Amino acid sequence: MNGGEGEEAAAPAGPPLPLEWKFSQVFGERTAGEEVQEVDIISAIEFDKTGDHLATGSFLAILYSDFLIFVQFFEVDIISAIEFDKTGDHLATGDRGGRVVLFERTDAKEHGGSRRDLERTDYPVIRHPEFRYKTEFQSHEPEFDYLKSLEIEEKINKIRWCQTANGALFLLSTNDKTIKFWKVQEKKVKKISDMNMDPSKAVGNGSLASSSVSSSPKHYLANGGYPDRSYNCLSSDGPFPLGATALLHLPVVTSNETSLVARCRRVYAHAHDYHINSISNNSDGETFISADDLRINLWNLEISNQSFNIVDVKPTNMEDLTEVITSAEFHPTHCNTLAYSSSKGSIRLIDLRQSALCDTHSKLFEEQEAPGSRSFFTEIIASISDIKFGRDGRFILSRDYMTLKLWDINMDSGPVGTFQVHEYLRPKLCDLYENDSIFDKFECCLSGDGLRVATGSYSNLFRVFGCASGSTEATSLEASKNPMRRQVPTPSRPSRSLSSSITRVVRRGSESQGVDANGNSFDFATKLLHLAWHPSENSIACAAANSLYMYYA
Repeated sequence: MNGGEGEEAAAPAGPPLPLEWKFSQVFGERTAGEEVQEVDIISAIEFDKTGDHLATGSFLAILYSDFLIFVQFFEVDIISAIEFDKTGDHLATGDRGGRVVLFERTDAKEHGGSRRDLERTDYPVIRHPEFRYKTEFQSHEPEFDYLKSLEIEEKINKIRWCQTANGALFLLSTNDKTIKFWKVQEKKVKKISDMNMDPSKAVGNGSLASSSVSSSPKHYLANGGYPDRSYNCLSSDGPFPLGATALLHLPVVTSNETSLVARCRRVYAHAHDYHINSISNNSDGETFISADDLRINLWNLEISNQSFNIVDVKPTNMEDLTEVITSAEFHPTHCNTLAYSSSKGSIRLIDLRQSALCDTHSKLFEEQEAPGSRSFFTEIIASISDIKFGRDGRFILSRDYMTLKLWDINMDSGPVGTFQVHEYLRPKLCDLYENDSIFDKFECCLSGDGLRVATGSYSNLFRVFGCASGSTEATSLEASKNPMRRQVPTPSRPSRSLSSSITRVVRRGSESQGVDANGNSFDFATKLLHLAWHPSENSIACAAANSLYMYYA
């Protein structure tokens, strides 16, 4: 190795370059080709007998050129949960109709060679990720709680993959009240042919043709007895004439088709008085937690009729309630550690080894409020809607209404990174409050290498930020077949940095009113709430209404 190469190797590596995102696939796209203009929402259509009158009463009127076509709008198809499994080879989505749809990756199978062989090659192997529909099943049905006169909708709130075993897939799914443990496995379906006798000698249901059966009257006794003991069943007068046995042969299996069967193994119910907002698997592979507004319960996967309450924030007097639990997640490697967030913008880290009921936290992460910045909306927009651990468990990513925050679990003085998602909406908080958009719950995700974070916004946009030291990456993408068509200007440099590998940054978007960060009028009705990052590759799956979009870089 020459000296030049040695100097080049010794040079410090800069921040990774911004990724160039490309469209991969879309599932469930409503239309292809022509522009679609939403005209009005109606719930029924009926002409009278003369055709001179039309009554409209949950349909979506769509205008194509000069023709008005009414297309039914299925709200139950809207995706409400997305989750990759640990390998990234399977993807699960849940919708408002209580269905779970599974997808499996196909491009990995089509490329020959083992992973070790591909890693030994001296050039990068770039694969275009491709998924295909695998199966779907009805996970939850609408229910009614007669004791509380409460309707329980079937919408899937969360999906979590469990450890695979014997080629079967296992996952947890939950709606507001009930958690279910599912097993999805391939079953062989055998087809049998050549049943019984020759078809030319048989009639329906396998009975013999009338020509083969004697028409002479026979006298039978009780219990199937026959008076003439000299009667031979193999004679020409018997039910099986002589020579007929040659026509009998064993059935033959002609094909072994496989079909995917989803079976509910266990149902975990009647443990939450309030709506379940989170479920999370433990790294021990045996337990999981479920969280509602006031409590967190610990379950064993094998025991469905008993759970342990490990966190309870319900006050003796409900008038003293000041905050609720909004999200909870287990540490990815430490089975005794979990974190949960609150509506006050704080994150608590608890250790299950301290006590059976974790009334006290081991660490508290919260950002101090700037003096003079408090307003009517301060507490509302500070509420954390989602938290995620990084793959190594060192960092926690949280999403409140306006920002993404990255926290180091070893430093509770404040976040090590703050990323402004849609700062341009701050002047519009009053409008957002009036139309309830301020209560939208956006999810967040981290890349497998921990170098980037992502979350959704309005107008079907999602944003990707670089969180490595010195990175200024802040990309805005649209959930469409051309994700890069809406771009924002490169943000300013990080305002301050730490000596650690993570930079404490504040990224600001466009401050203009009435338009989003891309110069387009923002649309509160089209929002991208749910997305997931592939565990080992730069690939993102996101949901825009009833469509699942996938991108890679």
